[in-house]
Amino acid sequence: MARTDRLMRLMECLRRLPAPVTAARLADETGVSLRQLYRDIATLRAGGALIDGAAGVGYTLTEDSALPPQSFSRLEIEALLLAVAELRHMGDGDLSRAGEAAMARIIATLPERQSQQALHAVMRSFRETRQRARPVIDMDMLRAACWDETSVVMTYRDLQDRVTQREIWPLALSYSDQSLMLLAHCRMRQDFRLFHVHRIICASPGGSSFRPRRAGLLREYRRRWLEECPEHKRSG
Repeated sequence: MARTDRLMRLMECLRRLPAPVTAARLADETGVSLRQLYRDIATLRAGGALIDGAAGVGYTLTEDSALPPQSFSRLEIEALLLAVAELRHMGDGDLSRAGEAAMARIIATLPERQSQQALHAVMRSFRETRQRARPVIDMDMLRAACWDETSVVMTYRDLQDRVTQREIWPLALSYSDQSLMLLAHCRMRQDFRLFHVHRIICASPGGSSFRPRRAGLLREYRRRWLEECPEHKRSG
């Protein structure tokens, strides 16, 4: 692992893990020896990070020089923590871990009083987590295709168990308690389609770009949805 990547990973661990974090735990998380871990801690301190603690005691990140100071109201802090906790019910481990890592970075920049408020939040998310069918495809690839506005070639099994291969323009992922859906513009049908992600048998990058059409396509889909939605028609 490159030195810069190793130091960034160590900082992430100091932000995320409950303090104080033992040197052994940090060494295990970053995949280095204890001797190298002590050197890396010294490097971070020399770079401006305020890290309390020592070998045999554990380490606490008290000030993160890599992040600007933040300030939130107590209700805003509670809202952010509650939103991140909700991610655990989405059935997407990568998404949940990303939210927790982001929240740890935010808390690391808070003044001491507000960081204590984050540790003693009173709002909690307690509800049944429904087991959603797990995707078999590479979700990182699918998310990247949405962000980069590049096509995806996939083999799909529909609700009637018919298998087709098609190229799509992936537009958005939609999470619910029971399903994970992909909104896409199907190049075979030349129209919008919603696909059950767990029914995608295999998928790979298609190699073509549809930038900058994603925003316009989403607006068009929303316009059609509003026109066809019975509840919207009644409210109008």
